[in-house]
Amino acid sequence: MKLILLSGGSGKRLWPLSNNFRSKQFLKLLKNDHGGRESMIQRVWGQLKVRDLAKSTIISTNKSQVNIIQSQLGESVEMIVEPERRDTYPAIALAAAYLASVKQVGLNEVVVVVPVDSYVNSRFFDLVKELEDALTATEANLALVGVMPTYPSERHGYIVPESNQEHRLVKVGSFREKPTREQALKLIAEGALWNCGVFAFKLGYVISKLEKHNLPVDYKSLKDEYSALPKISFDYEVVEKARKVIALRYEGEWKDIGTWKTLSDEISAPVIGNGVLSGDCEGTHLINELGIPIIVLGLSNTIVAASPDGILVSDKETSPKVKDLLKETIQRPMFEERRWGWYRVLDYVKYENGQEVLTKRIGITAGKNLSYQVHYKRSEIWSITNGEGELALDDAIFRVKPGDVFRIPIGVRHGIWASTDLEFIEVQSGRQLIEEDITRIYMTWEEVKGHCKGRLNLDAIN
Repeated sequence: MKLILLSGGSGKRLWPLSNNFRSKQFLKLLKNDHGGRESMIQRVWGQLKVRDLAKSTIISTNKSQVNIIQSQLGESVEMIVEPERRDTYPAIALAAAYLASVKQVGLNEVVVVVPVDSYVNSRFFDLVKELEDALTATEANLALVGVMPTYPSERHGYIVPESNQEHRLVKVGSFREKPTREQALKLIAEGALWNCGVFAFKLGYVISKLEKHNLPVDYKSLKDEYSALPKISFDYEVVEKARKVIALRYEGEWKDIGTWKTLSDEISAPVIGNGVLSGDCEGTHLINELGIPIIVLGLSNTIVAASPDGILVSDKETSPKVKDLLKETIQRPMFEERRWGWYRVLDYVKYENGQEVLTKRIGITAGKNLSYQVHYKRSEIWSITNGEGELALDDAIFRVKPGDVFRIPIGVRHGIWASTDLEFIEVQSGRQLIEEDITRIYMTWEEVKGHCKGRLNLDAIN
């Protein structure tokens, strides 16, 4: 059995902590077993490891999330990267083509798709393991996991059985998306289950869908023609059209953590970061990623979230509306977590003459490095503020320490490696400051040192 862990989306309902690069599954707000904090993807990955499923799992994601996945799970995690964001059907189809043509997985192999943002206990994955036998025994096209509803939700989709079946395995008759409260009550009375987005199928079933639409089943070819895949969910394109679908009933804990209200139920503490809640605040959470203190007085059932991207103060029930208010807002992310560490934008200004200046605070984890790279539209000034390491500049290597300042002109190759956790302030200057203005020459520090061999200068320059 193979697993596809779906990690996509932008999670704008959890703004300002989430953005196009740091989606909700990467927010380190959940309490882990060691008293610290972890993200949703770290929690699910840990559960997969406990159930010996991680080694059979590939992660389906998009280009903007590769760095942060490597940062949180390690660089050895196997990923399928979409050429562009579309929807769950194209993402799953591309992953299926990868399994079939690159990994040479047999077409009779069972594949299970699991979303990254479900909050469950580890027992849930025991049921996931059972999907393989259930699919084989019933000869169904698809096997799902259906969660026993605990209230008449208007946000969830429902799996409707052929009849009100009390068995653990049910035959699926139809599906219903986001009903009214009254409709949800009726569905629950009929034995309907919440659809938690877990699908199991034999690999050949999805491959045959591609062949039916004259799409390539070879991974590289399908990736080249990715834009030809319909921009539609797997539910609509495959699940609801399937001839025979079954579901396994799950009666344990399951939450779709997609809003501040549902997430705050699982947050490790009422205050994270620099801030204080007054004693008369009930059910209120404060999450502050800024350096300044935030004081909250007399607000109950409220979320106060602050990050370099902005500040949100909202009643928890109405907080999902922030997604609609952000539709017209276009802003570069002010914080990103990368495979090598993180950066935070401190300031940006554009002058009347068209010159732009962008100031970042950059942190590199010990043992990690920025690629050896070059920019053609901007110069940079680096001021080392903490930690030690090595700087590669114009094919020479220098030791760096706090207080060192380096000027990097346009077109000059440069990179940096941290021997300890290292921080520096970067000031970019140019007429078009964009993240795409980067040409990477070498990715590993071993490659950089090999290239610069014979030109080592371990005395810092300024």
